[in-house]
Amino acid sequence: MSRTEADQHIKMFMVFLILVRVSQHALAAVVEEYEGAESVLLPCQEVAPEVNPMVMWTRNDLDPKFVHRRDENGDITGQNPRYHGRTSMKPDALDSETLSLTLKEPQQSDSGVYTCSISDGRQEWKVTDVYLQVKVHQVQVKSMEGVESVVLPYKTKAGLPEDTTVEWTRSDLNFMTVLFFTNNSEHTKKPDGLYRGRTTMNKDLLKTGDLSLTLKYPTNRDSGTYTCVVHMAGDILREKIQLTHVRESLPTWAKVLIILLVVVLGVSGGLLFYFRHYFKSDYYMEVDSHVDSVLLPCKTIVCLPKKSKVEWMDSKNQTVHVHENGSDRPEQQDALYTQRAKMNKDPMKPGDFSLTLRHPTDEDNNIYTCTAYSSGGRILMKKRVTLNVKGTPAAECGRKLKSNLRKKPK
Repeated sequence: MSRTEADQHIKMFMVFLILVRVSQHALAAVVEEYEGAESVLLPCQEVAPEVNPMVMWTRNDLDPKFVHRRDENGDITGQNPRYHGRTSMKPDALDSETLSLTLKEPQQSDSGVYTCSISDGRQEWKVTDVYLQVKVHQVQVKSMEGVESVVLPYKTKAGLPEDTTVEWTRSDLNFMTVLFFTNNSEHTKKPDGLYRGRTTMNKDLLKTGDLSLTLKYPTNRDSGTYTCVVHMAGDILREKIQLTHVRESLPTWAKVLIILLVVVLGVSGGLLFYFRHYFKSDYYMEVDSHVDSVLLPCKTIVCLPKKSKVEWMDSKNQTVHVHENGSDRPEQQDALYTQRAKMNKDPMKPGDFSLTLRHPTDEDNNIYTCTAYSSGGRILMKKRVTLNVKGTPAAECGRKLKSNLRKKPK
């Protein structure tokens, strides 16, 4: 056997040892990342440094299938065009026993199964598969002003390995560790001062797979993007959550005050409606001619002296009704309103000077003015009522004709 053949057999034997060593890692790892990230790492490790095989990253659903191919001279050949300029490996990848691939600017179309393989030029051996999932949308969470805590939810499969590490971070402003979980006391990380003593996770998170983060007493400065990165048995899971802190426009005490004001205004509005006749100065009344009577409103909250005078006049300057010094003055009424217009017996006490006009007809269509005078003749209050009587039926005309005949002297 020549020396060259012997070297070749030794090389093949070493490759065989590599395959025995990596066969335990042939199950597909899972890596999650969000579209728009700077890069994502596809892990492939534990390769013996004794030989320098060709390293190949492929996707069997593509043509050409090569995502990245590199030999011992560092050459990249046969690469699929969609990955040009987007893939890289460490220069000392073979020496450092890691064949991990860095993929820049992951896109949703990059989701798929990537295979890490090695070759001695004649045969090819698979080291591991990596399933890459590129996510598009991140979870949105809102917290309200004054709440005791807010939960950033993230759940994965139950029964996680004991060597799983979970790290919640925030990097929208400066990179900050929010919470770090591991069973290895040698690799613990303390939260950033902003989050120290304010973050917790479930105690049985490995058993349940519930990796949600509880943030106590959230404020506006906590608004931002939070990332949960999970490392477990070669898998790299990632979840992003956008937290938005919503400030209440008014504190609780102000809201209670507003509610009370609404109640007060509602009651006041009802009272104003009920007592509207005490405040309005002009009214419009419309009635049918067949009604027995119509009430012309005139009310006031002004306290009038007993010797005041209240006078109703129409727009033709005819006296409709007069109440003076506590008594009605029918002798001052115009003949058109005799026995037809009257007020309350004692209108001064309730401040209600409304006038009842009996048997209204279209002849009563007029503007009526209610005026209160002091004993010295000073006007204390004045209100006007416009009355519109719709039509006069034939029966009413007959009644008026008979009434006029009775009044004629024999």
